[in-house]
Amino acid sequence: MSAPQQPQTEQQPPTLNRGIVKQVLSGDTVVIRGVPKGGPPPEKTLSLTSLIAPKLAKRPQAPGPNPDEDEPYAWEAREFLRKKLIGQYVLFTTPKEKAANQTRDYGTLYFDPPSGPRENINELLVKEGLVTVRTIAGSKDPVLQHLTELQEQAKAAKKGKWADDASSHVRQIKWSVESDKMMNFVDKAEGKPLKAIIEHVRDGSTVRAFLLPDFTYVTLMMSGIRCPGFKLDSDGKPDLNIKVDYADEAKYFTETRLLHQDVEIVLDSVNNNNFVGTIIHPKGSIAEELLKVGYAHCVDWSISKMKKADADKLRQAEKMAKEKRLRIWKDWTPPPVISDREFSGTVIEVVNGDALMVKLPNGTVKKIFLASIRPPRETNVAPEERSAERPRGGRVRPLYDIPWMFEAREFLRKKLIGKKVNVTVDYIQPARDTLPEKICCTVTISSVNVAEAMVSKGLATVVRYRQNDDQRASAYDALLAAENKAAKSLKGVHAKKDIPVHRVNDITSDPSKAKNLLPHISRYSRIEALVEFVVNGSRMRLYVPKDSHLITFLLSGIEVRCDKNAAVNTEEAALQFTRERCMQREVEIQVEGIDRNGNFIGWLWVDNVNLSVALVEAGLARIHSSGENSRYAKDLYNAKNTAKANGVWKYEEKEEKPDTIEEDKTVDRKTDYKEVYVVEVSEIGFYVQYDSMGSKLNSLQAKMAQEMGANPPLPGAYSPKKGDLCAAKYPLDNMWYRAKVEKVTGSGKASVFYIDYGNRAEVQTTQCAPLPPGLDINTDKPYAHHYTLAFVSLPNEPEDKKAAENEFRLCVLDRNLLMNYEYEQNGIRHVTLLDPEMDKDKDKQDIGKSLVADGFLLVSKRRERRFEKLMSDYLAAEDEAKKKHLGIWQYGDIRDDDDREFGMGR
Repeated sequence: MSAPQQPQTEQQPPTLNRGIVKQVLSGDTVVIRGVPKGGPPPEKTLSLTSLIAPKLAKRPQAPGPNPDEDEPYAWEAREFLRKKLIGQYVLFTTPKEKAANQTRDYGTLYFDPPSGPRENINELLVKEGLVTVRTIAGSKDPVLQHLTELQEQAKAAKKGKWADDASSHVRQIKWSVESDKMMNFVDKAEGKPLKAIIEHVRDGSTVRAFLLPDFTYVTLMMSGIRCPGFKLDSDGKPDLNIKVDYADEAKYFTETRLLHQDVEIVLDSVNNNNFVGTIIHPKGSIAEELLKVGYAHCVDWSISKMKKADADKLRQAEKMAKEKRLRIWKDWTPPPVISDREFSGTVIEVVNGDALMVKLPNGTVKKIFLASIRPPRETNVAPEERSAERPRGGRVRPLYDIPWMFEAREFLRKKLIGKKVNVTVDYIQPARDTLPEKICCTVTISSVNVAEAMVSKGLATVVRYRQNDDQRASAYDALLAAENKAAKSLKGVHAKKDIPVHRVNDITSDPSKAKNLLPHISRYSRIEALVEFVVNGSRMRLYVPKDSHLITFLLSGIEVRCDKNAAVNTEEAALQFTRERCMQREVEIQVEGIDRNGNFIGWLWVDNVNLSVALVEAGLARIHSSGENSRYAKDLYNAKNTAKANGVWKYEEKEEKPDTIEEDKTVDRKTDYKEVYVVEVSEIGFYVQYDSMGSKLNSLQAKMAQEMGANPPLPGAYSPKKGDLCAAKYPLDNMWYRAKVEKVTGSGKASVFYIDYGNRAEVQTTQCAPLPPGLDINTDKPYAHHYTLAFVSLPNEPEDKKAAENEFRLCVLDRNLLMNYEYEQNGIRHVTLLDPEMDKDKDKQDIGKSLVADGFLLVSKRRERRFEKLMSDYLAAEDEAKKKHLGIWQYGDIRDDDDREFGMGR
């Protein structure tokens, strides 16, 4: 410290200056800012005359083994001044002349409160034992003598640094947090406010602070905002010679409000070895104030990590500054005004992962885009890999070929098709190059933002914008927050593994493939399909999920043709009719044949309505000769009569067939119960052994034991391969059984399926051996047969599903039951099981229906006539379970909508 100043004489009373304490550098030095008179006022560094405060530790420039430490009571002395004077008006004396090499002034500091006596800060520090008086031998300065007397009194009272335990008053400072542990530090804080003192303001939105009580020194960037910063020099320090508009003013604004103030800090994240967080001051949010006066702009990446309510306040503050064109927004241009900003309509088509066709109440159809999101895109893969994944012919189908595109489309289709939505237009992207104008909107259904729901599932990403780009979704911050959560959970496009692959067999223009498929697809009474595109009123492209086929489908029994004398174009009307009812809807089809171009011909039902019949009833199609002799001829002619009665039939016909045809006789359900023994269960699928084959199975096992005992295999002589039929030991009883090898690992283990008992196990490859002669499946077919319980399905909720599986297992495993074959679906045989031991009067012999009645399983509806009575009984059992709130119905009807995001769930 420089030499003390010459004492003032009584003949020349010192001049008192006035200012505001900006910063306390130590227990004997402060920075005083002049009284503001417009613009940043001058500053003065003042050291207190004749006083020496304990030295504060300095932040090390580089990490080392021996960091600097405080001298005892250095922090207490600094805090005494900070708490008393920071931001307060003070009076102070300074010498009239200052040595040339001095960078600071020396004087006496007075606190002059609005009410109460004036206090001499120099004397107060000495009285509290927080400083040492610099004595001068032989000095007769009365001020110095008085300070020396006060010091002796403090020593006698053992105050402050003169106390016996003074050496313990030293801070243990953590000057930095290791970069790889910074995020753990944030997580440990759990979003709770941490007490802090702002030590330095680097720029308007970046500060350094001590986190208390651990004295952790951090650099903090304010969440959600950024102020104009200073350009850095070659050493990485702010270059004050380069002026950046409003950088000085923003820094001054923050300094006057935060520097050396007690605040609370909420840590939100980490960025470039700096913490990102919110500063909470008793008088309000500094970030919000900076935005209001136009010293800062919102930052998307960090605002997304804040609570929605706090983020909304920042956006509103920025909006106010923009509208007033304050400071950094002086040249801001508002976006164009949009007419018809809000409307509602019905979604009739999902174009892709971010575009919808919405039908308005007046009948017009408008194409809109979900604002600020981007659907899944093709990843950067090598050309040879890309070509290997594409179907033959090299045709690219983005919906199926781009990972997650199909899932994104399906998410929107299942939730929105045919539903009424509310639309708010956020911005209109003008046409450019060959791209048309895009109306970008926020779409909600049941008060839920559709785009946000998509992003939260990882089925879309959020578009990043330039700083001054206002063309964005109104709920942009919510989209960013949803994306952050999806990325952390590795959902959808953020996933690193289990990427969905859709291998679609397109036979829409391949007659030979269609001919090969016809016997397979026509053997089912009805098969599920999805309408991908409607060509005209009776022609459409379907996706058949059963075998992932794309086919062209023609409606049977009708023809859509416009008569020359017709008042309306029935072809266009039929196209509109079919599109509105079928586009992207799940339907059922019944295939009867193909034409020479490979188009499949048959009947289609949407919402259990025969579309051919519906078109005739609307007067948009006439009956074709193929329909006159079909099983649905009666329905077609009744529809024609209805159309005539309603005055919508416009076709001229020379000859007409009789309007009534006998209805087909109902086919009765066949029952042929077989005695079975259930040996294995998985979900509601199971393996059984027929009781009639029990003796043969026992004989086979006895022969197996005899052969393997007489000729034990040599370990290692047999190397099982995937698909092999072999003999394998079962780990629990160490006996040999017939098995099929499903997988061989490099660790000397094989996964096998025991074909006579339906169970699986992982065994050592040395526990596998060739089958003895005469025991292969050509001689003895497998005795375990796989079936699935008919007319029922498992609930979706994991807990409910597990409970249903356990209950079904208890009911059937290791029991003798009666089984009846009902139908085949997707290559799986579905059966009903009866328990002969149950009381017949209680109508609980049917195990499937019993589990439905107890609230464990859902009814899976079948539309075949032979099942009408059985379906009625099953549905009645389900209704009874609903009324009694049993099992899965405990909280109401789970089938209202199984997606809680859309506000329709329980």
